[in-house]
Amino acid sequence: MKGWLCLCYGLMSTGSWAAEALCPGWAPVRAEQEIVKLQSQLRHWDDAYYRQGTNLVSDADYDSLQQRLQNWQRCFTPERSEDEPQLKTDGTTRHPVAHTGVRKLRDIRAVAYWMQDKAPLWIQPKVDGVAVTLVYRHGKLVSLISRGDGLRGEEWLAKASHIPAIPLRIKTDLDDVVLQGELFLQMTDHQQARDGGKNARAQVAGAMMRHEASALLSQLGLFIWSWPDGPEQMAERLQQLSHWGMDLAQQWSRQVNNEEEAAVWRDRWFHAALPFVTDGVVIHQSPMRDGRDWQPGQGSWSAAWKYQPVEVSTEVLSVDFNIGRTGKIAVVLNVLPVQLDDKTVRRVNIGSLRRWRERDVVAGDQITLALAGQGIPRLERVIWRVAQRDYPTAPQPNAYDAQTCLTFSAECRLQFLSRLSWLSQKSVLDIPGMQRISWQRLLNGGAITHLFSWLTLTPAQIAQTDGISLQRAQHIWQHFHLTRRQPLRRWVSALGLPLPRAALQSLPDTEWSHLLDRSTGDWQQLPGIGPVLAQRIVAMLQDSELRQLILFLQQQGIPAAHSVLGMGVIEDGQPETEAQR
Repeated sequence: MKGWLCLCYGLMSTGSWAAEALCPGWAPVRAEQEIVKLQSQLRHWDDAYYRQGTNLVSDADYDSLQQRLQNWQRCFTPERSEDEPQLKTDGTTRHPVAHTGVRKLRDIRAVAYWMQDKAPLWIQPKVDGVAVTLVYRHGKLVSLISRGDGLRGEEWLAKASHIPAIPLRIKTDLDDVVLQGELFLQMTDHQQARDGGKNARAQVAGAMMRHEASALLSQLGLFIWSWPDGPEQMAERLQQLSHWGMDLAQQWSRQVNNEEEAAVWRDRWFHAALPFVTDGVVIHQSPMRDGRDWQPGQGSWSAAWKYQPVEVSTEVLSVDFNIGRTGKIAVVLNVLPVQLDDKTVRRVNIGSLRRWRERDVVAGDQITLALAGQGIPRLERVIWRVAQRDYPTAPQPNAYDAQTCLTFSAECRLQFLSRLSWLSQKSVLDIPGMQRISWQRLLNGGAITHLFSWLTLTPAQIAQTDGISLQRAQHIWQHFHLTRRQPLRRWVSALGLPLPRAALQSLPDTEWSHLLDRSTGDWQQLPGIGPVLAQRIVAMLQDSELRQLILFLQQQGIPAAHSVLGMGVIEDGQPETEAQR
């Protein structure tokens, strides 16, 4: 929000990313290097924004990085004052009444708590624009002041005549009228849920900051959200503002009695067609002090309940490499937990090694996340890279494939775990309760040596594993034993042979010997298998390690003689992710 120049309602946050962030484990020299680099970048953006009216970074990204810098300073230089945006304009005009800002409420419970013992209450859309003070003397507009730091701002009166939405005169018997409101970019049928922010606030700020009169000024609207020292009753204030030609506040104000009513209006305005961009709602009570006593940060009579952002920023804590059962390598970022819609996001998969190197992400970087299809978190962009780039050691791209890691070793741990997680799925061998963590415990205890060695474990051996009780061990053993009744096609899937689902369901073989005797021509008789895949399957079945596993299964009497084809229909399970493959 570029600090305080266009902080629309002067939000005073009760909680922030910085408050929850962790202090990096950096040496003092590195901490100083990182702080100086980020501080220099923020000052560059400030200068472009305040001096030239040019927005080089989104408001959300700027806010996130400003908070991050302040967190670093609290961690490493607490004796110094926190960094603040540096205003590079002549913001020396004093506001006759200070901009107090409003409290930021996190959720409906916070809204309910804030509303206690307050009445009457009015709710308005939180218009996303640039906050200003308008001063009328004997009915004539004599000053238009940018919000600045809440006490002083820049005089913009020369721009007022180019903004039709601002009345240059009002009919009043009052000597002085001081109004606070929002200059915004007028929209037609803007739906916040559909259209987002449109970067409208930055466009308004840019037009107001330029020395010359921009054509955009004629497209600006004015929403008055405060009349210090005005009539005590909100309805009377709204009516008078409407008489003066500033009628938007009356059109978009509703009286509310509780948090449920506030939630209804918040949701309605989020989806409704509005003439402006919004980023939440503001709830007002009549001010409890005279305007002369207002101070920045002390506006207890108003509170904002913002919309959940489409994107959120967070810090990368570490980079992991997942190896799927077929050898595909996926890069996963462990991030500082953030709320995205109704999800708490701690990890995000960013794809292949090549993509990771292209995005250039390491621990300490600041990233922006959004939700993709099916509510999966997605990396949108890297908004800040730490100066010291500590890259983790990545697996070799071609070290793993569909035939590697059928037996356990330290190098094979990730792919081997993926294979075990795959075969325990309902659509394969159906081993309830055997999640990845359960397999990890068995591996850590040394109980498993190859893909099917768990078949020989006894309840007592399973119970020797840390974290597994004797009762749970008995339960696990029973499910292990039940897999022996699964038909051949299920075990073929567990082995990882790349048969399409239709081919697997059509497979007539009931014994391993029948499967091993198949030629490439025989495989091509099954649906979905062409000559290339048929040759690949035959080659895989000649692999000595895979043959040893098949021999082991034959020695275990798998598949059991009473298994029938009807039991072998592959049930639809959850779709396999890239990381699982």
